[in-house]
Amino acid sequence: MKKILIVTADYYKDISLGLLSSAKKNLPRNFKVKIIKVPGVFEIPVTISKNIKKFDAFIALGCVIKGQTPHFNFISQASTNAIMDIAINSKKPIGNGILTCLNMKQAKARKKKGAEAAKAVVSVINQE
Repeated sequence: MKKILIVTADYYKDISLGLLSSAKKNLPRNFKVKIIKVPGVFEIPVTISKNIKKFDAFIALGCVIKGQTPHFNFISQASTNAIMDIAINSKKPIGNGILTCLNMKQAKARKKKGAEAAKAVVSVINQE
């Protein structure tokens, strides 16, 4: 039985709930799934790193919305780079379901993108 950890950032609760719901619907029933909630997207990579040996795959879910400062760029790029580095170094799939949106309207329209991250992880796991 494959074990998957979903790490979801709850900064935008409504968005994260939609991402989580769509991801869970697209995981096979025979997978064991654990969910860990973190405050924001920046905490996702370290949470995955701490649990890297306990799970076969991971799904990162969250949302970053552009504000009036460069913070959006730093958080988006840092989290994406860290997730890719962890995946490559551990040789374990990480579905990146972190939305990077210009406004809340875009984020709400993409709440079902968690499904794509889940499908990507399942696809890579099934390669083995």
